[in-house]
Amino acid sequence: MTLLTTSKEPLRGIVPPMITPLHADGSLDSASVEKLIEHLIAGGVHGIFILGTTGEFSGLSYQTRRDLITQTCSQVGDRVPVLVGVTDVSIEESIALAEFSANAGAYAVVVAPPFYNNIDQKELTHFYLQLADAISLPMFLYNMPSHTKLVIEVDTVIELSAHERIIGLKDSSAHAVYFQSLCHAFRNQPNFVLMVGPEEMMAETVLMGGFGGVCGGANLFPELYVALYVAAENKDFETMKVCQGAVMEISRNIYQVGQYKSSYMKGLKTSMSFLGLCEAQFASPLYPFSDSEVEELRSRFEVIAADLTQLSL
Repeated sequence: MTLLTTSKEPLRGIVPPMITPLHADGSLDSASVEKLIEHLIAGGVHGIFILGTTGEFSGLSYQTRRDLITQTCSQVGDRVPVLVGVTDVSIEESIALAEFSANAGAYAVVVAPPFYNNIDQKELTHFYLQLADAISLPMFLYNMPSHTKLVIEVDTVIELSAHERIIGLKDSSAHAVYFQSLCHAFRNQPNFVLMVGPEEMMAETVLMGGFGGVCGGANLFPELYVALYVAAENKDFETMKVCQGAVMEISRNIYQVGQYKSSYMKGLKTSMSFLGLCEAQFASPLYPFSDSEVEELRSRFEVIAADLTQLSL
């Protein structure tokens, strides 16, 4: 277990949900993984989260997941914490991947509710406690109701937080009142980490007491999201306004090409290919944009990239 794992300082800042670079045959693009990790760390991120939704974990083989864990933890070392998604429909697989991550040197695991069976809050609590008892790493809960069809209710989070290995929650519900309720519930527990997924609301949640953001766009422009987080922490509202405007332009232009539920994923990864950070290849069932969609995205991307060069980040 690394020094970072045993640190008593709670994790704060920008922790991008790293995309998983792939070749056309679906195998891990290790050269691009190496390049991307250095891009993120050079951009000032405070941690790296692999095998989340943005990392397409559900479409990857277990071997590919393990290969990514091994390479990421080895390359990052103790420079920033590495969080590993171990969400699965099988608790045995989650336990196995969590222990593999521990042996590789990960900081913590991140776990969304099992996403097939219909379960209630009592069963969900039992699942998380069973998992926490079985692993050695700290664990973040992952509220992702759009994908799991289940909300981790605030009272459930409070109950689970009593377990020594459950140290925080990532909320991707985009529900401001839910996140405010969490901040209020944990107002006297300053070490329970509350992070938000949707980057459009990251700055406001930091002002409310949140710890930072798991921002997909930080894969692409890490300096922008770090600057926005720092501005929010410092209550530098002028800088916040400028950076927030750039984030909203990314959301409106990069993530909304085509009529896909996966337009966010396709737009992000394809834009990263424009920077030479990866190939625009996806884990099935996702597939690449058409040529015309790529060109539409490229024109939007070039405008945003040019605008960002005008900012002094």
